[in-house]
Amino acid sequence: MNSTFEYIIVGGGTAGCIVAARLASLPGHPRVALVERGPEDTHEERAQAIRNWDRMVESEYAVQHRSVPQTRGNSCIDHTRLHILGGCSTANTMISWRPFRGDLQEWEARGAAGWGPEEFLPYYDRLRTRISVIPPYDRNPRLSRILASAVDALDLEEVVEWNEHDYRPGAGFFEIGYIPETNQRSSASNAYRDLLTRAGLRGNVELLTGHRARTLVLSDDGSGATGTTCTGVIVEDADGVVRELSASGEVIVCSGAFESPRLLMASGIGDPEVLREAGVELVVDLPGVGRNLQDHAEGLVVWETRTPTSAESATGWDAGYLWGNSHADGDYAGLDPVPRVTTHVPVETWVEQLVRAGIDLPEHYAGVAPNVSRPSSRGRVWITSADPDAGLQIDYGYFTDDSGDDEAALVAGVRNARAVAAAEPFASEIVREVFPGPDVVTDEDISAVERAVHQTVYHPCGTCAIGGDADPSAVLDPSLRVRGVRGLRVADASAFPTVTSTNPVVTIMMLAERAAELVGSGAAE
Repeated sequence: MNSTFEYIIVGGGTAGCIVAARLASLPGHPRVALVERGPEDTHEERAQAIRNWDRMVESEYAVQHRSVPQTRGNSCIDHTRLHILGGCSTANTMISWRPFRGDLQEWEARGAAGWGPEEFLPYYDRLRTRISVIPPYDRNPRLSRILASAVDALDLEEVVEWNEHDYRPGAGFFEIGYIPETNQRSSASNAYRDLLTRAGLRGNVELLTGHRARTLVLSDDGSGATGTTCTGVIVEDADGVVRELSASGEVIVCSGAFESPRLLMASGIGDPEVLREAGVELVVDLPGVGRNLQDHAEGLVVWETRTPTSAESATGWDAGYLWGNSHADGDYAGLDPVPRVTTHVPVETWVEQLVRAGIDLPEHYAGVAPNVSRPSSRGRVWITSADPDAGLQIDYGYFTDDSGDDEAALVAGVRNARAVAAAEPFASEIVREVFPGPDVVTDEDISAVERAVHQTVYHPCGTCAIGGDADPSAVLDPSLRVRGVRGLRVADASAFPTVTSTNPVVTIMMLAERAAELVGSGAAE
């Protein structure tokens, strides 16, 4: 078995599949290793039909992360990550948004030079992912009526193709990464499988499924301030066999917002105090590793309905509406607008947190889920041991921003939902409001009940953020290189300076495309 490669990609998820496929396809066909803890997804039927997303979330491939107790948010959320080729793109609903200009303008303003809309948006056109407008036969009639009510009640534009223009407040069915005719999801593994297969036939890519990265191999070449070099990865297979993989070129970590910072910290890259308490020897002082954690917190409004909802859907989470402008004032006033509240409208409302809280649900109900599009709150991820089996500590810091903007956005989302429910044609279908309930009327009361049961939209990011040279918290430079370490990059959602205002899977794919280009063009020099 080979142990020496030019490039080693750690993590075969949404980003890793793309980075590996593109690097293996470079002229000269460099040797590439793709290290994935889980199995291949080819023969896993649940990973192929996008309507099976909930079965994948509850499958044997899923790892549930629970946060430390939250002071102002829900402490009982299971935050699912997937160990299988394709990662979370094998289990999410593939709601596919091209990032808005205002999101990327803010990235650049925060120090991510070269990641503005002019430079980054063209990578959308490079994606091999099939992104489809939901056809009429997959459009649920009740969702259509809720969208019609939202257009009327909130003075929104009716949108058919979101990715054809930049953000304007609107309502409509989403564009989804799937093939409508077969309901096959266009996960990163599916969309880039032909490139990986061709490289496998050539013999220049080795897919190491069932392998877990334990630590990075770091050495000091004596060259001074940037003398630390990443030369490989220590991996362990399913039988417990440990070996070292060597990289003559670079190691690219694509393990996601939780596991990427964990791997860096376990290897001695991070905050000195965190590493000391975890018993890990400090190699590179980089205090931003694991910090800047962001996520979309999602509220819920539920009504009893006169009839059940019919079954038509692409994924079950096919529609929604966007409202407001998070760049209307504050530090980034004047940038292109981005939504303040993104509201998902599901076919079957996700009510597990209401059930946990003991709220009685009627036989027939419908709901909408408003989420905080651009959270100001920040959390962190940290290790307590170098042991990869030790529990990862996660503090989302939900609703802890001093400005109170996150809480205000959540309340605004609930009030918007009530306005939608009062408008026809949806109003005629409603018997009563079940949650938060008609007696919950003040901002303070709405906030309290919603924060007690809010859910996540499964969008953690920012824990190895890109930033400028003057930013002491920046983990990556604008070329995705880990500061202070040669031959090491991070390319996944952890690199985001801020979470995009809508579902980020397409932005992750675009970042992976750019990462492969940066590595392949010799940007490490």
